[in-house]
Order: sequence, then structure tokens, then C-alpha cells
Amino acid sequence: MSSAPKTVRGIPYWELVTLIACIMALNAAAIDIFIPALTNITQTLQLANPNHAQFVITSYVLGFGASQILYGTLSDRFGRRPVLLFGLGVYVLASVAAVFSTTFGMLLALRAIQGVGAAATRVIAVSVVRDCFGGARMASVMSLVMMIFMAIPVIAPNLGQVVLLFGDWHEIFIAVAAFGAFVMLWTLIRLPETQHPEDRLPLTATRVLQAFRVVVTNRMAFGYTLATALVFGVLFAFVNQAEQVYVSVYGLGPEFTLYFSAGAIFMAVASFSNSRLVERFGMRHLSHAALCIFLALNLLHLAIALMNGGVPPFAVYLPMTIVSLCMFGFIGTNFNALAMDPLGHVAGTASSVLGFMQTFGGGVLGGIIGYMYDGTLIPLLTGYVLLSLGAIACTLAAEKGKLFNERRSPPDGGPRVVEPAAAE
Repeated sequence: MSSAPKTVRGIPYWELVTLIACIMALNAAAIDIFIPALTNITQTLQLANPNHAQFVITSYVLGFGASQILYGTLSDRFGRRPVLLFGLGVYVLASVAAVFSTTFGMLLALRAIQGVGAAATRVIAVSVVRDCFGGARMASVMSLVMMIFMAIPVIAPNLGQVVLLFGDWHEIFIAVAAFGAFVMLWTLIRLPETQHPEDRLPLTATRVLQAFRVVVTNRMAFGYTLATALVFGVLFAFVNQAEQVYVSVYGLGPEFTLYFSAGAIFMAVASFSNSRLVERFGMRHLSHAALCIFLALNLLHLAIALMNGGVPPFAVYLPMTIVSLCMFGFIGTNFNALAMDPLGHVAGTASSVLGFMQTFGGGVLGGIIGYMYDGTLIPLLTGYVLLSLGAIACTLAAEKGKLFNERRSPPDGGPRVVEPAAAE
């Protein structure tokens, strides 16, 4: 594997990777820190149906996913820095305002606005990486970013549980706002503008629609985007139901966050392993194998649940869930890199369209599966299987029916530019 550069656009390589990871981690923090608080929200806001508390996660994800198109278009016109700083400001202000929520509707509205602000972090982070790297190098960098980023799902639920020992969900928003303010200050001081001046796109309907057409009509980009959305649907369904499964089904107490964190740790290890292996074995070999294993695990898990009255033994559920989460470390970053690789000249718009489809689509699917919770794992695991099958179908469509058919990236890992007329 080629050695990493010491500096990128005037910022040390290690600092760039760490900052991008922290920018992306704001999104994970805003989701995972609230997992142990859903029951507390149900009680303090007197919700009639406990499943409604899942909307605290879903409303944020939908706001996050739907607004990504706007940020990508703006960043291709005005650059990465100003758009990112605007989004971070919205994120921090919405977090502070949510502290004063008095009704469930008000809380959901502010969560959606918080997601709108956080959308800039996802779009700009991926665009910055695409501005600086391409091909397998981009996948390697994103895997390192994801390795650091995955520390948040380990820390956040436990931090949320600690906050609940001394307060309630209002104080959790204070912690989220503080983290957002820290990242915003770091970005303001240290992150340079990474977009090439010649890649600026005029903010006209024709240029925007052309960029969207490139993304949607590129077979590989579109297929891998749909596949990623389906896989994300599994992840969001797991997050939505995590507290109910661990606490209501398996009877665990506040320590359930430790089991949730165990899955995140192994997922981070898998992401790090991907960063070390991807340039040797290729994105397709690693991600396609992981997706096949993912489907096989979900089929087996569902069969075991059906044979045990809908609730597999915890000694089976936990390791199978952890191994399934490990597969995300090989699927998510590689699929996203494969979708982005041919779209370098419209990286901002490409990132936003891909992000919208992946996150909004995954959020809706995960929310539907999560809301089907009936006290057993049958709806959850059935959803896993259906989404896994769909992801494999989309991957086959992207690759013209052939899995593991590795293609060579440019020798230097540089950007691949595909003009609209050449899109697949």
C-alpha cells in the first residue's frame, strides 16, 4: 500500500482525517446519544405509544437526508468552507433550542432542523475527501475516517446514559451543542478550501439539472447508491429498535449501552481492516463478499428466531448482530466510494444526491421496520433479509450481473472525471 502524504492542501494528513471524522461524527452523536433516552422522552412527554419515541431518531434522519441536495449544489458554487460553517451553525442553534422543547411536536421539529444543519457535515466531508483523493486511496481515507468516526457510537450511548443519571434528555442536547460548537471552531480555524476553482459550477437550473442527470444516469453510481440506501435501512432499523430489543425483549437495564457499544467497536475494527486491505484486494472483492455474508447471516438469524418463538437466545442474538455490524465496515465506505468514483467533477452535487438517496431512503425504510416492533425480533429480522436481498440485486445491476469483477483505478489514485456524455 502506498504511503500517505504528510500534508494535504496545507493541513497535516492526520489532522485532515481526524477533522473530517469529527465533522461526520456530529451526525452519529446526534443519533446514538439519544438511544438510551427514548424511554425517558416517552415518560416526560407522556407519549401514548412507546414506538412513537423512535420518531426522535427518524425525524432527525429525514431532515438530514432531505436537505443534502441543497448543500451539495451550494458547495459546488460557493466552495466547501462557507457552506459547512453555515450548516454547523444551524446544527448548534437547533441543539440549543431543543433544550427548551415543551411538546413532542416541537421536539421533532427541532430535531428535523438539527438534521438539516448536520446534512452539511456529511456532504462537505465526503466532498473534501473526493477533492483531495480518488480511487482506492479515497476508499482507504474514508475507511480511516470511519474508524475514528465509529468511536462515537461506542462513546455516545454510554455518555447519554451517564447524563440520564444526573438529568434527563434536555441535558443531552446541551452536550450535543457543545460538541458541535467545538467542531465548528476547529473547522473555522484549520480547514482550508479544497475545491479547485475550475470546478466551481454556476448556480443555474441548467447546470444543476445536468449534474443531477450525471449522477442518476450513471449506472454504477446509481446502483451502488440504491444498494447503500438498503443497507443503511438495516442499520437505522437496528438503531431505532436497539433500546426496545435490549431492554424490553432481553430484560437488560441501563447497561444495555455496553452491548450496543460492543457492536460499534467491532464495526470500527472492520472499518480499520478495510482501510488496510482495500488497496490490496480491491473495493469490489471486499464489499461484495461482505454483502453476501451479511445476507447469509440475516437469513440464518431469522430462521433461528422463527424456531424460538420470535426471540432467539441472547447468546445467539448478540454475536450474530456484532458480526453483521462488522460487515458494514466493508460495505458502507466501499459502496460509497464506488458510487462517487466516476463523479469527481461534480463531487458536491454527487455527494448530496447520493447522500439524499442513501440517508433519506435508509431512514424511511429503517423507520418503517422499527415501527413494526411487536415485542419479538421477527419484523426486524424479516426487514433485514428483504433489504439485504434488495442490496444484492442493486449491486448486480450496477456491475452488469457480475460480482467480484474488480476494475483498476488510475495508477496514482487520482480523480476519475466522467463528463455527462460519457456517463453510463
